[in-house]
Amino acid sequence: MEPEQYFPSPAVLCSTRWWTKETVAVVTGGNKGIGFALVKRLAELGLSVVLTARDKHKGEAAVESIRAQLGLVTSHVHFLLLDVSDPHSIQTFASSFKAKFGATLDILVNNAGVSFNELDGNSVDHAENVMKTNFYGPKLLIQALLPLFRCSYSSITRILNVSSRLGSLNKMRSAEMTKILESEELKEEEIEEIVKKFVREVRNGTWKSEGWPSYWTDYAVSKLALNAYSKVLAKRYNNKHKSYKIGSDTKLMSVNCFCPGFTQTSMTKGKGTHTADQAASLAAILTLLPPHHLPTGKFFLLKNNTTFLHVANSRL
Repeated sequence: MEPEQYFPSPAVLCSTRWWTKETVAVVTGGNKGIGFALVKRLAELGLSVVLTARDKHKGEAAVESIRAQLGLVTSHVHFLLLDVSDPHSIQTFASSFKAKFGATLDILVNNAGVSFNELDGNSVDHAENVMKTNFYGPKLLIQALLPLFRCSYSSITRILNVSSRLGSLNKMRSAEMTKILESEELKEEEIEEIVKKFVREVRNGTWKSEGWPSYWTDYAVSKLALNAYSKVLAKRYNNKHKSYKIGSDTKLMSVNCFCPGFTQTSMTKGKGTHTADQAASLAAILTLLPPHHLPTGKFFLLKNNTTFLHVANSRL
């Protein structure tokens, strides 16, 4: 899955609105940055949005801030506790969502992510935590929420994984691993073996000579794995050719990745070429594309281009 520039046409952006206030979206890591901006944008457009955060007080404060800014009623934006690096927290979140909303999830945006590097640094001291949060977290969350996606022949389940071009295959310097990851027959188990191999080599101190990406290595590997997993899911549940079953229910799914580019967030220490609001505006567009324009298995990239940023700021 390699990045593509995406320029939504005016016709696509102005297409008939398919969602209602009953449409439910979950955005992880929603208490700040792109996640916060995306929750606010989706709520502004009339969806019911669940903001998740691993800190209860920060999550609740973020919800109250969005409600105050948009003048929304209390039932429009919700908070549920979730630490994507903790499998138990993921299961608890899925149970809490089911109890509150039932099997009504329409959109999942896996936005939560971490990096412990300075912009010009490349430490792997927190590699295992980075893998747990950026790869295993989204993977386990998708698996936990699969039974809770809405069952409808008229709508398509949408998963948008916020990723990075640092996880592009061309960042890999190992021909052997690149060949595995670019295979059309790639399997989940192969992705996990590559992640485990990286963690082993970090522990052994041999990772520098094994062909891994050279910049923000642990973060890049985690996003490389997330992109690969998204590719596998998209192929498995290709909405253009087949649906998937959970029990007796039949559902349609679209899975895409989105690189927001060099965005001004806490991860970049406030540096960047554009704001979190601009990145979130494009993420909202990608998330809310009408069914007949909705792709799957794509990796969209926000380029440092003023025309593109203008499109990202356009209303749907």
